[in-house]
Amino acid sequence: MEWTRGWRDKVWGELNQAWDILIIGGGITGAGILRQAAHAKLRAVLVEADDFASGTSSRSSKLVHGGLRYLKNAQIKVTLESVREREYLLKQGRGLVNRLGFLYSCLQGDPMPGWVFGAGLTIYDIMAGQWSHRSYDADDMRELCPPLTTSALRGGYRYFDANTDDARLVLRLLRESVSDGGMALNYARVDSLLRTQNGQVCGAVLRDTSGEKERQTEVFAKVVINATGAWVDELRDETCLEQGAALSLSKGRRVEQKPRLRPLRGSHLVLPLNRLPLTRAVSFLHPRDGRPVFALPWEGAVIFGTTDVDHGPHLQTDPSISSAEAEYLLAGLWSVFPEQELTFNDVMSTYSGLRPVVNTGKADPSKESREHAIWDENGLLTVSGGKLTTFRIMARDALKAVRKYLGRIPFDPNTPVLDSFPPEAESLFADSTLTPAQQLRLLARYGSQSTRLFTADSSHETIPTTPYLWVELRQATRAEGVIHLDDLLLRRVRLGLLLPNGGIDLLPRIRAIVQPELGWDDARWDKEAREYAELWNTSYRLG
Repeated sequence: MEWTRGWRDKVWGELNQAWDILIIGGGITGAGILRQAAHAKLRAVLVEADDFASGTSSRSSKLVHGGLRYLKNAQIKVTLESVREREYLLKQGRGLVNRLGFLYSCLQGDPMPGWVFGAGLTIYDIMAGQWSHRSYDADDMRELCPPLTTSALRGGYRYFDANTDDARLVLRLLRESVSDGGMALNYARVDSLLRTQNGQVCGAVLRDTSGEKERQTEVFAKVVINATGAWVDELRDETCLEQGAALSLSKGRRVEQKPRLRPLRGSHLVLPLNRLPLTRAVSFLHPRDGRPVFALPWEGAVIFGTTDVDHGPHLQTDPSISSAEAEYLLAGLWSVFPEQELTFNDVMSTYSGLRPVVNTGKADPSKESREHAIWDENGLLTVSGGKLTTFRIMARDALKAVRKYLGRIPFDPNTPVLDSFPPEAESLFADSTLTPAQQLRLLARYGSQSTRLFTADSSHETIPTTPYLWVELRQATRAEGVIHLDDLLLRRVRLGLLLPNGGIDLLPRIRAIVQPELGWDDARWDKEAREYAELWNTSYRLG
C-alpha cells in the first residue's frame, strides 16, 4: 500500500482483519520486527502513537558501531554482536550505512592509559575479521585533524565504525515491509489492551491521534509485541490484571508490576561544519568524568555528544537538553578544540533521546548493559534494551519467541534485511548533474521507491549547507506518510537539526512546495508552522 493521500483511511478500514502479530512501536525495534515478519509472510501490522521514529530512533548518536566502551564494561557479547552487525549493515545498507573513520585522542590525565584503548581496538578488529586500526603520535594526529589543538594531546589511534541517518533507516525498513505485505500506521495510539477470558492479551484498542479524524477501533492478533522503547513499562502496566480477568480493563485486580527499564537521556549539540571542520570523527575521554564523547561529521554538520544521565519517570516524546548537559558538552569541546573558541552561539540545534536500557541497578548509568531482553507477561511480548546496531538480532529473537503462539514460522534468517536497488536504478540519474555519491545517497534512502519518486527531469537543486534536494520535500509529503510539519522537517528530511533556527526562515519556500501536496488550507498551514516553531524552540533550541 502506498503512503499517498488517503492512505490512512484505507489502513483504518483494514485493521479489523485477523492478524498474526500486532507490533506496538514504530522505532527501529518495531520496524525491524515488521521487516522480519514480512519476510516470513506473517500477517503483521505495526502501529505508532506518534510519528514513525519520533522517539529514540530519530535521536540516536547516528552511529552503527560495535561499542568500544562496552568492552571496558566486559559486555563482550554485546560488542561481538554489534561489530558483526555493523559489518553486515555496511554491506546491506550501502549509501545509508557508511563507514566512518575515527580518531581517538589520548590526552594527558586520561583515567585510562592509551595502550589499554589500543588493546581494545585489537580485540575490536579481531571480532570484525579485519585489521584497520593504527597508532599515531601527537604531531601525526594534528596533521590528520588540524582543529585538534589541545596541548594535552599525547597521541592516539585511528579506527573505523559507521554512521547512518537513523530515521531514514526506520523509514526504509517500514516502506519495504509494507511493499512485502506488512502494514504500518503512524498516529495510532493504544488506549488499552484487549484480553481473552483467561486474561491473555489478544489485541488492542487503537485511537487516531493525527488530529484529522476522531476514530477508534479494536485490533485482534494472535500475539502482541511491545516494542515501544523507553516507554515499554507504560504498556507493561496494562498487563497488571491477574489471570482470570474479564475482557474489560475495568475488571480484575491489579498486582504490582516492577519497572524493568532505566530510561537514560543522551543529549547532543549540532554545530556548523565551518566552525568545527572535521573530515572524520574525533573521540576522547571527557576531562570531567572520563566518559567517552565524540564529534562526528554528519549530513554537512557536526554532532557532538553524548551525555548519559537518568531521565526520571516522566517520559516525553520530545525531551530536551538540560543546561548542565549543555555546559558539560561545551566544556568537552573546549578541552580538545580550544582554538576553535566555540560558544553556545555556534550551536545550531540540540537533540535528546531516551535510551531504553534494561535496569540492572548500576550506580553509574554508563555501566548499564546494552543487551536486549524479551519478556512474556500474560501474552504481551516485550522487546527492549539493545541498540540501533543490533535491531536485526532483536527482531530475529522476537520471531523465535512468538513461535509459542504461532507455531512454526517459515523464516530464513539469511534473507537480506534491506531490498536491493531496482535494476533500473543505474539509469535513473543518467542525465542528471548529481555526483555518484549524491545518486547513491538518494537510492539508499528511498530504496525500491526511488524510480517512482525521482524522474530524469526532477530538479536537483540542493538546500543550502545541507545534502538534501528541494525535491525530497515534495516526495516526502507525497508518498512518505507525513501528517504534521515536524514529521517532514525533523524525520523525513533533517532540516530541523541542520539549519539555523530549525529551517523556520525557509518556511515560505517550503510552504510553496509541500502545501499543495498535503492538501492543507491556509489555516492548517499556519497552525502547523506555529506548532513546529513552538516544538523546535522548546526541544531543539539551546537555552
